[in-house]
Amino acid sequence: MQDDVEFDENCDPNNPRKIKYDDILAASKRISGFVVKTSCTKALMSDRLGMDIYLKQEFMQYTGCYDHPNVIEGQGTIGIEIMEQVSGIDAVLVPVGGGSLIAGIGIAVKHLKPDTEIYGICTEKACSMVEALKKNERVSVTIDSTIADGLGVNMVGVNSFYNIKGMVDKMVVVKEDWVARAIMHTVEEERFVVEGAAAVTIASIMAGLFPNLKGKKVVCILSGGNIDTSILARALERGMAAEGRLVKFKVTVTDRPGGMAELCGMLAALGVTLRDCIPERAWVKGDVFSCELKIIAETRGWDHTKELVEHVKKHYKEYYFPEMGDSQTKSPSARRGPCLAPNPVCMQK
Repeated sequence: MQDDVEFDENCDPNNPRKIKYDDILAASKRISGFVVKTSCTKALMSDRLGMDIYLKQEFMQYTGCYDHPNVIEGQGTIGIEIMEQVSGIDAVLVPVGGGSLIAGIGIAVKHLKPDTEIYGICTEKACSMVEALKKNERVSVTIDSTIADGLGVNMVGVNSFYNIKGMVDKMVVVKEDWVARAIMHTVEEERFVVEGAAAVTIASIMAGLFPNLKGKKVVCILSGGNIDTSILARALERGMAAEGRLVKFKVTVTDRPGGMAELCGMLAALGVTLRDCIPERAWVKGDVFSCELKIIAETRGWDHTKELVEHVKKHYKEYYFPEMGDSQTKSPSARRGPCLAPNPVCMQK
């Protein structure tokens, strides 16, 4: 192992380093004046989601992370900042890739307020920490393309894995569609542009994974803001489609003058925005004076979409809408990971 040119004695699998709170406190003093202390403000979406959510805006920090003890100590200073900025915290939600962020924050927060719950959040396509905890050892996993590419680490860090034990109460896995929706809501409601790796914490709350935190004070770590603009555009459209605000359908109209205009007039009267329209004439069954329109429209949500469906069905004989329903927005499309606490508060009746 020592012959490996990339070997770092501080990240030796055979000799993991134990990080203590005093190490983090020392790091906090060393970086004071050199590293920005990011804001931790109450989210505007708090009332809608039923808990006091505070957003730690680490996406304003220009740093990286990959397992070095000094890095974990530096990440832990976020925990100290949180405890200084928000009083009476009940839980902290942390994105997890290689694990250094949650290791450092967990050590600091548990030292300062031991009853605070620490939850690690990852996506279904990037969950190497969940697999490592299941097998109680670091394992290499295949990482698919993921919207949370900042969490796409195929093997967790030596020191990170060693230090999270006893610090993390539960790992939670959230589906990618919820992350897209979280990015959209963070942009719309908070005016923050964040990447998928940062949005997983908000996504897990939106997905209904934390009913035990209703009415409590929760800090969500937003850890990255360098999202590619093309991915941002896709995330916004995916989020809108998932919430019934973007809908596609087919409808057959008369191909005589005014046929398309009539449909457009109906959409306008309903307050529906026509995003795209592709006419199809060659493969339409029936008379030659019919035209099938493939429509993509923007609505205000599921209720508005249902109103659109009713009007189309009332005025046209031939139409097709993909199966839809607001149940998609209510069912928790995610799963909980392994519990790491001996007697977790979240499972107590």
